[in-house]
Amino acid sequence: MEAQAVAVEKPFRAAEEKFLELVGLLSAERQMGMAHDELEELVREEGGEVLRLLLQGHLDLRSTKTSSGAVVGSDGVARTQRRLRSKPLKTIVGKVSVLREVLAAPGRASLAPLDAELNLPAELYSFGLQKRATIEAAKGGFDEAVATLARYTATTVPKRQAQELVQRVVCDFDNFYEQRQRVAAMARAPETSSILVLSTDGKGVTMLKRDLRDATRKAAEQKQPKLAKRVSKGEKRKKKRMAMVAAVYTVAPFVRSPEDIVKELRPVKSVKRKQRPRPENKRLWASLELSAEGVIDEAFREAASRDPSREKRWVVLVDGNETQLGDIIVCAEHYGVEITVIVDLIHVLEYVWKAAWAFCAEASKEAEQWVTERLLEILRGNASLVAGGMRRSATRRGLSARNRKAVDQCADYLLKYGDYLRYDQYLADGLPIATGVIEGACRHLVQDRMGITGARWSLEGAEAVLRARALRSSGDFDEYWAFHQAAELERNHLSRYEDGVVPATVAPCRGNHGQPKLRVVK
Repeated sequence: MEAQAVAVEKPFRAAEEKFLELVGLLSAERQMGMAHDELEELVREEGGEVLRLLLQGHLDLRSTKTSSGAVVGSDGVARTQRRLRSKPLKTIVGKVSVLREVLAAPGRASLAPLDAELNLPAELYSFGLQKRATIEAAKGGFDEAVATLARYTATTVPKRQAQELVQRVVCDFDNFYEQRQRVAAMARAPETSSILVLSTDGKGVTMLKRDLRDATRKAAEQKQPKLAKRVSKGEKRKKKRMAMVAAVYTVAPFVRSPEDIVKELRPVKSVKRKQRPRPENKRLWASLELSAEGVIDEAFREAASRDPSREKRWVVLVDGNETQLGDIIVCAEHYGVEITVIVDLIHVLEYVWKAAWAFCAEASKEAEQWVTERLLEILRGNASLVAGGMRRSATRRGLSARNRKAVDQCADYLLKYGDYLRYDQYLADGLPIATGVIEGACRHLVQDRMGITGARWSLEGAEAVLRARALRSSGDFDEYWAFHQAAELERNHLSRYEDGVVPATVAPCRGNHGQPKLRVVK
């Protein structure tokens, strides 16, 4: 190849000219009567082009750089054929073009060391734009996300591309947490409170038929609705897949009495409540891909990394789901940890309220008093006595089988989970007894985004959005982003070079006129 030279003269000239044009525009008489919001919009629109030209100027300046040594790929073949190639890049300030030296060898993939230096993405959209798109898609619907990008950046991203971007951005989710768990397990555990809490629950997400679990899809296909355009009473659409939600955090002990709990549950403003400790280092996540067993195992793995020496009190809050409870016990044995399983008090209270309506009128003071008395006894550790008492009362009153159904269900629940209803001990030890954290996570992590009216999710798209929301809810997004960028550098660039080393690029010597020049040699 014959020697060539490319000169970049005054790469920032266009930006300077545009800036001066904006200064003149703001100085003109016509703008002197504008309201401040009109000026804001003017500066945002016209100033955005200044920023784009500045970025383009810097990239043009970098385009003069050439590799300083031999460029050898991971295949061991040296790239000796040099040429200039342009790569388009959509950024938050607009579309730019990256002109850089590309080295090739016959039958081999070309390499561009400047791409690695800039850590250019594999696709058209810059990392800055990908980050914005992911944040917006995690906050609300994709239609609103692409509209927000168009409104507040100088470029557009079509809806389908935005969906695909989010899926690629969160591809390092599992590796990120696995690495952090390894580091945490090897490092000295930070000073955190003595109670380590794990909690899990499920929340349904409406899916495309192809992405339903096998049992649900088969049930939907076999179900013959009575009406063509309406679901009748007792019928279910069979369109949801369960997202398993998990939470892991530490919290300080909070000793209370049964009477304190009863007071907290009363909506009385005059009651002064004790200041409860806040959860620490709370990690929340949800998955549609993993089974309940897989998510529970991940929760135990996360907890184990926080307490490798098993010095904390492990508390697992559940709602009484038998399958989840079985998985929890298996995981506890696998990880060799002693756990305290607590059934959520609010779930217990729901059963008690339903039983109360068998004896008292709904929404009556009598029903409230009946519930309060039995709740207090349950909190004192007398769940079995409460169960027996309500059954005897139903028998003495001669309630029919239909009317006493809720009573028997409540009594069965209290007896079945009696080993996990020792609230007197839990309160004395300062343990949490309600699943408010995981209930809130089901709502804001899953329902508030996945339950948007009319939404029908693919498995890949839903899982990606749940991961993005989990990173934001756990306060890990920025740390994850740095990890993801490093992983992208390795995948897209370093892995393509011999020994993972990219040759340094250097700017050429300047000519007699002070112009930087790129000289392409054989």
